Amino acid sequence: MREITYLEAVREAMTQEMERDSRVFLIGEDIGEYGGAFQVTYGMLEKFGPERILDTPITELALTGAAVGAGLIGMRPIAEIMFMDFTTLASEQLVNQAAKLRFMFGGQSTVPMVLRTPAGSGTGAAEHHSQSFENWFVHVPGLKVVMPSTPYDAKGLLVSSIRDDNPVVFIEHKLLYKTKGEVPEELYEIPLGKADIKREGKDLTIVATAIMVQKSLEAAEELAQEGIDVEVVDPRSLRPLDTETIITSIKKTGKVLIVHEAVKTGGFGGELAGVIAESEAFGYLEAPIIRLAGREVPIPYNRNLERAAVPQVEDIVEKARQLATLKV
Repeated sequence: MREITYLEAVREAMTQEMERDSRVFLIGEDIGEYGGAFQVTYGMLEKFGPERILDTPITELALTGAAVGAGLIGMRPIAEIMFMDFTTLASEQLVNQAAKLRFMFGGQSTVPMVLRTPAGSGTGAAEHHSQSFENWFVHVPGLKVVMPSTPYDAKGLLVSSIRDDNPVVFIEHKLLYKTKGEVPEELYEIPLGKADIKREGKDLTIVATAIMVQKSLEAAEELAQEGIDVEVVDPRSLRPLDTETIITSIKKTGKVLIVHEAVKTGGFGGELAGVIAESEAFGYLEAPIIRLAGREVPIPYNRNLERAAVPQVEDIVEKARQLATLKV
C-alpha cells in the first residue's frame, strides 16, 4: 500500500468527500490561496473554487457561527481554526450553539459540522499557539472529540466526522503532519468511538492520545529491551469513548499508565482514571493508576523549556519502568 503523510491524508479525506458530496465545503482563515497555516488545504482553492473554499476575515467566532448556520440548513461545513488556542474565541458558537441545538429542537434539527484545528507544542510557536484544550470540549454534551495519531486514522476518522450528523471537534497535532503511514486511496470510514490497540503487550497498558501514541510506541520498543512488554491503546476519539477496549486491556495487564500532552489538572487523564476506577477493571489493578501529562505551565518559546514542559519518550520509559515494579 502507498505511504502518504498525515497532512496529505487529511487533505485527501476532505477532497474526496467534497467530490462525493456537494454539500461539503471549507471555511476558515487563509485556507484558500495561502493553503492554510500548515498548508493542509493547499491546492484545494484551484480545484473547488472560492464558492466552496471560503476565506474569512480574522474572526473565529463569526466563521464558526457561519458553519453552525450552514449545518442547520443542510450543508456539511468543515471549519478550520488556525490554532487550537483560537477555539477560545469560537467557543460561544461551538459550545452554546452547535452542541445544544439538536437537543433544543428535540432532534428535528442537526448541526453536521466539523471543526478542524491543529494543537500541541513542538514547533516553537510559544504560549498562544501551542496549547491542548481537548478536554474542554470533551466536557460538553453534544460535541464529539476526535484525536487521530496516524495518517490512516486521520483519513478514516475525518471521513466519518464529515458524514456525522453532530458537531465534531477534529484535533490534529502539528508534529504529526509530516509523519508517514499506509493509507488506501479509496474512501473508507473508521467509526467514531472505537479505540485501536497500536501495540499488544502483557505487562502494562499505556493509554495515550495524539503525538503521545507515537512517543509511547517508541518507549515500548525501548522497554522491550528490558523485558517489559507494553500494550499501547489509542482511544482515537475521546467522546464518544471506547471504554470496552481500554478496560479489556487493563484487565489483561493489571497496570495502566495514561499519557497526554495537556496539563494534568482537568486533563483527559483524570476522566479516564475515573472511568477505570468505576469499572470492572479496578478489581484487576495490581498497582495505582498513573498519569503522565504536561507540566502546569504555559508552553514556553525556548525549545529546551518547551520540550521539558510536555512528556517525552524518556519520561514515558521512566514512568512505565516504575509502574512495572509497583504493587498495590
